[in-house]
Amino acid sequence: MLKFTEEHEWLKIEGGVATVGITNYAVDQLGDLVFVELPEVGATFSKNGNAATVESVKAASDVYCPLDGEITEVNSAIVADPSLVNSDPQGAGWFFKLKLANAADADGLLDEAAYKELTA
Repeated sequence: MLKFTEEHEWLKIEGGVATVGITNYAVDQLGDLVFVELPEVGATFSKNGNAATVESVKAASDVYCPLDGEITEVNSAIVADPSLVNSDPQGAGWFFKLKLANAADADGLLDEAAYKELTA
């Protein structure tokens, strides 16, 4: 199940764990990424907490935690090579995995159609 936030994060939810990254739209707005800072495994965040930071040739931007939860894994490959986010933002360029405090909270996020409408 793919869900989206108005802040341009995507979530792929499987078994109460969400893989989180930034959308193609966000990547297009940011331009080429040159730096990514990820949260620590084991850190807990509330919805909309600042979980990660990206810097591009254009600007620096925060990546928000889309729901309450605990970081269970981070994608260190994008720290070593931020261009992975540019080339495959909704695949190899994922940021972190989040064990959801309440999986039902995802129902309040945007589906793909609503997100496409938001960014049209």
